[in-house]
Amino acid sequence: MTEPDLFEVVNPATEEVITTVELAGLAETDAAVARARAAFDTWRRVAPADRARLLRSFAAAVDADREHLAALEVANAGHTIGNARWEAGNARDVIEYYAAAPERLFGRQIPVAGGIDVTFQEPIGVVGVIVPWNFPMPIAAWALAPALAAGNTVIVKPAELTPLTALRLGELALEAGIPEGVLQILPGRGPVVGQRFVTHPDVRKVVFTGSTRVGKEIMAGCAAQVKPVTLELGGKSANIVFADADLAKAAATAPYAVFDNAGQDCCARSRILVEASVFEDFLALLEPAVRGVRVGDPTDEKTEMGPLISAAHRARVSSYVPDGSAVAFRGSAPDGPGFWYPPTVLAPVRHDDRAFTEEIFGPVVAVVPFQDEQDALRIANATEYGLSGSIWTRDLGRALRVSRGVDAGNLSVNSHSSVRYTTPFGGFKQSGLGRELGPDALDAFTQTKNVFISTEE
Repeated sequence: MTEPDLFEVVNPATEEVITTVELAGLAETDAAVARARAAFDTWRRVAPADRARLLRSFAAAVDADREHLAALEVANAGHTIGNARWEAGNARDVIEYYAAAPERLFGRQIPVAGGIDVTFQEPIGVVGVIVPWNFPMPIAAWALAPALAAGNTVIVKPAELTPLTALRLGELALEAGIPEGVLQILPGRGPVVGQRFVTHPDVRKVVFTGSTRVGKEIMAGCAAQVKPVTLELGGKSANIVFADADLAKAAATAPYAVFDNAGQDCCARSRILVEASVFEDFLALLEPAVRGVRVGDPTDEKTEMGPLISAAHRARVSSYVPDGSAVAFRGSAPDGPGFWYPPTVLAPVRHDDRAFTEEIFGPVVAVVPFQDEQDALRIANATEYGLSGSIWTRDLGRALRVSRGVDAGNLSVNSHSSVRYTTPFGGFKQSGLGRELGPDALDAFTQTKNVFISTEE
């Protein structure tokens, strides 16, 4: 008899084992797909009002469990308690937002000769969702909520490192009355469970958030079956600061645009571009802001940045700041147990430096000067990525020009927002394919059926 594949879930702030989770193998994955396929035949036919009611009950269950979910995320992912509470609330809000969708999946009536032509938005089938370890709770909700609302069934594979909140969401869905088989949480390894989502003919769509390298592999695999994918991949976003900006505010907020979640964020503004005439002034304002970031125990209400996810990831982040790097200044980080890394600012750096061109996924930011708008756009766009970014200026015309000029899917002016559940989210270039959140997400989980009815005798 084969021994079960067990995975020890570790608290990254203490390095202590929290629990052990059994990972699914190929047989368990195929069984989950079979259950989802059987459940799809009934779930798609649930009356829209009833499906909406079940999703509202699910959102209410998440709301009632927010503190528990947040505590799980703090322990499992090292997120600060403030961030984790926001994430639990975001999961609730996303499910509630899409609870309105079943009764609003409108088709069209298209004028034609000789009859009536109408369209229907039909569900796709079984959806396999592969969730990353950096934001495991909200990103799971971003996919499962619109997919369920559209009438699909869903299997979520959480990352091996951070399965606990996804597992809890699955329990809450059942408690809320979502039928068995409609939403399943299946912990497992990417090359086993994730790969089976790609190859299984009854999984009709794959949603993946993670690295660009793995996203390309998934896209290539799905192509063999003409299987649609939604991909949210890497980023190397620019934070562009013009001389006319509110420099004090731009500098005070810049650390949180890249050091939030210890920099483990594909939207992190890990390249700061500053107009040359105020470059030194900006660095002088940035230093106390960076040194003031509170790094420590994520259960402490005052903590602003927690640990990295693992020792292996800390080693990877460290490789971008070898001895002799142009470290302008650093914040602090605790000693002792935990995968800590201090907020680090590199300046000045060459535009071909690894730290400036590659996604570090840690609390390291590179600062470079630019000469004018065109130079800022040239530097900002000189990357294979195009996910997010910020623009700081008091000039509205410049804000619009530069926003249109930056090749990225999510931009904010005089702020660092990237994600609102009511607006579309996704990347340009190698940062992804498709859109999540907002009304656009429903298109990713439906397919248009056209029906012509002849009225001629």
